[in-house]
Amino acid sequence: MKIKLILGGLLAAALVTVSGSGCAAGKCGKCEAAALQSQAKVSKETAQAAALAKVPGGTVKDGELEKEKGKLIWSFDIALPDSKDIKEVAVDALTGEVLAVDTETPADQAKEAAEDAAKQHKKGKDKEDKD
Repeated sequence: MKIKLILGGLLAAALVTVSGSGCAAGKCGKCEAAALQSQAKVSKETAQAAALAKVPGGTVKDGELEKEKGKLIWSFDIALPDSKDIKEVAVDALTGEVLAVDTETPADQAKEAAEDAAKQHKKGKDKEDKD
């Protein structure tokens, strides 16, 4: 009887620890990425090839799967030789269709980096508040 009580207590403590981490609710970065990945029908490699076809001679600097305006997309930052601008190419992760090709200037890139840093800081702050 005592063993069942002890095991029940350990199980409850483990559940509290996991749910407190945010992972059980799917809120940690790895869980979010895995959830998005499970929804994608187009692989990163296939989407990247489609993106590079729109920016000949470019080199992929970064690529990520994300939800943007309600759509699941692969987003690639592609550098061009002899240019400080970046081409950001959005590829539909369900169909493989290239949705957009935008040019980001160095000023745009700095602004986006600052916004990303602020989001990361907020996420860290929110996690500290939960602990």
